[in-house]
Amino acid sequence: MRRQGGAPTDTVVVLSTAPDVLLAKRIAHLLVEESLVACAQVGPLVTSMYLWQGQLEGTEESPLCLKTTAAQLPALYARLYELHPYEIPEFLVLGVAAGSTAYLDWVAESARESTPGRPDVQSSLE
Repeated sequence: MRRQGGAPTDTVVVLSTAPDVLLAKRIAHLLVEESLVACAQVGPLVTSMYLWQGQLEGTEESPLCLKTTAAQLPALYARLYELHPYEIPEFLVLGVAAGSTAYLDWVAESARESTPGRPDVQSSLE
């Protein structure tokens, strides 16, 4: 077990959703393939209730749970917005206080900062 203390290689969890399971799987596949995340979990459809432009909405969405490093957040943010059809996709970052050393090391190794064929993105999280 290892505690994390705010290093760029620290593991974080990003929560998002997609309008259907097929698109969620496509996004997950690309993010893992591009080494932006070490692991992407696609969940079954859930009903999301929210206000959008003053109207109550209730839509089915597929949840995405993405494991990556703090250093990958700007590139992941940019790529998710590029792949996503929503005007404002969910992008919530949860810190990981601690985890097994082997798992945290695997995430850091798998979510590399640069991948051949993919330009690094230098954007800030807004």
